[in-house]
Amino acid sequence: MTNPPSFLYDCDTGVDDALTLLYLASLVRAGEAKLVGVGTVHGNIDPLTGALNTIRVLEAAGVHAGDVPHGEPGVPVAVGAARPMAQAVHFATDWHGTDGLGDTHLPEPVGRPAGESAAAQIVRLARTMPGELTLLATGPLTNLGAALLLDEELPSLLREVVVMGGAFDHPGNITTHAEANIWHDPEAADLVFAADWPIVLVPLDATHPTAVHDDWLDRLAAHDTPVARFAARILEFYADAYTPTLRRRGAVIHDALAAMLAADPDLGEYAHRPVRVELRGELTRGTTVWDARSLPAEDTRRPVKVAVGSDVAEFQERLLASIMSL
Repeated sequence: MTNPPSFLYDCDTGVDDALTLLYLASLVRAGEAKLVGVGTVHGNIDPLTGALNTIRVLEAAGVHAGDVPHGEPGVPVAVGAARPMAQAVHFATDWHGTDGLGDTHLPEPVGRPAGESAAAQIVRLARTMPGELTLLATGPLTNLGAALLLDEELPSLLREVVVMGGAFDHPGNITTHAEANIWHDPEAADLVFAADWPIVLVPLDATHPTAVHDDWLDRLAAHDTPVARFAARILEFYADAYTPTLRRRGAVIHDALAAMLAADPDLGEYAHRPVRVELRGELTRGTTVWDARSLPAEDTRRPVKVAVGSDVAEFQERLLASIMSL
């Protein structure tokens, strides 16, 4: 029997990150994965609020998280970068609410964030568990960029980096060309894509076709358990925000696809190309760029494994089943 994969999750805990945490929690509780730590970053919400949201979600899922006064510590949750490397900070409260969880304003969690920074946690855990960790990143990549600057050997210490971000043949979702996670910190993203580590990139091209709609949302709402009610409640705001884009009620749970492909790569279809981030374009800053020619020019960067599709029906059913299992 092989050992279950070990995940270090870097996120900006809004609604789709929260559902991803529920999916990861289902794997942990089933003994199919280990969650060794979570770091939070600016993006959907500020990183301290994101850390508290992370602990709330894991506690709701029955996974002990954060530092507990006079108790055993759970999954460590570290607060990360509060702003990008080279531009002003921007939050996605119109998509995730002022609290990051659909304006549900849930009670304070029992656990508290760890004392170290998210970037320091990445380096520490990578050095403690060399070759074992899959680093799953579903927010801006500032923490990963900072960790690379802290430890130049980091790329040799991680098993894999899985990133939700970017757009190639799909429009951007924050500008005409740029996807939000990359646009929030283009400099950090380009550092990550330039590093010599195995990267799986899950862009909008792969995530948007997985949108869930009324039938999926209704099945979730009909499953009357505390976790399902929590998930349905935070999805209400998110689905309201998404309905004009999708032209029917629904939502794209981007981050969960990245997590599922990290756990089961066979669920996806991939292309292999070096990836760069446009840093200077007046209209295209934050755009992910690959050379899609049949005979691409030589590029010194290591190719990125880019998800170009997935088994949509299987993704949707697995995600729903994972939430219902908690």
